[in-house]
Amino acid sequence: MYAVAIEGLRKDFKVKVRKPGASGALSSLFQPAYNTVQAVRGISFQVQEGEALAFIGPNGAGKSTTIKMLTGILYPTGGVASVLGRVPWKERESLSFDIGSVFGQKSQLWYHLPAQDTFALLARIYEVPPDQFRHRSRRLIDLFEIGEVMRTPVRKLSLGQRMRCEIAAALLHSPRVLFLDEPTIGLDIVAKQRMRDLIHLLNREEGVTVILTSHDLGDVEKLCTRVVVINHGDLVYDGRLRALQQQYFRSKVIDLRLSELTGSFFCPGARVLKAKDYGIKLEVDTETHSVGDVMAYILNHYTVLDVNIQDPPLEDIVAGIYSESVHD
Repeated sequence: MYAVAIEGLRKDFKVKVRKPGASGALSSLFQPAYNTVQAVRGISFQVQEGEALAFIGPNGAGKSTTIKMLTGILYPTGGVASVLGRVPWKERESLSFDIGSVFGQKSQLWYHLPAQDTFALLARIYEVPPDQFRHRSRRLIDLFEIGEVMRTPVRKLSLGQRMRCEIAAALLHSPRVLFLDEPTIGLDIVAKQRMRDLIHLLNREEGVTVILTSHDLGDVEKLCTRVVVINHGDLVYDGRLRALQQQYFRSKVIDLRLSELTGSFFCPGARVLKAKDYGIKLEVDTETHSVGDVMAYILNHYTVLDVNIQDPPLEDIVAGIYSESVHD
């Protein structure tokens, strides 16, 4: 059985528009006009049980709308979907016992109370037996290393501590499918890496199906082997992450901080994107030049104080995929 199966899923929203002219406000009040916005346009894909899937795209692509339909929060305009064999918007209550969700910008923890109080409340809501709750909460507290902050009001926690508590809370009732919407947003590098390791561990050891939305390619590369890309409500790519990397990750961005001013900087095989004082940003076309060769040249000719090598922004990659899909 698929953990998630979607066929032709659509969601339209009606947006009220103001009529032009001097009497527009009065006319709009008594004879409102609406435009239809297609947030999700008939997408189809399946997710195997135990799979970790990255569901990515730029802002406004339709990712969160799709997740809200799969968790039963929104009714679709058309199409069908099932999560663990249930129709989410028709069987939301029963489905909630088998799924968990974490939204990076919306907390399920009570802001003024310690996390342990929210854990106890969630155990009652999800009807977790007391013995099972004690065992499960101890394991999650140890795994996420949150024992020292469980009695601290959530408002006093750092963002990294709060997000670890958020995911642990979502896993208290042992869900089979976990929806993660930007779980590492705003975290520093160390906290992000720790969060990725924990999610990967749960996916591997407990077989939790993970559906991840993120703008951070580091999240995708660490956690997922398959990627679904959505843009303007259309599904524009569904395939293995490695194939996506080989086909679309055609450049690398190098951020440098040098010991000398960058005015006379030159490096064969690298294009200068931005230069100011001692900092410089370069782009390397990896189809024609090796990042290793470029870095070797730089290190031989300049004193480098700091360096950071990144993939191009996700928005650029999605734009490239979408452009190809339009011209096919």
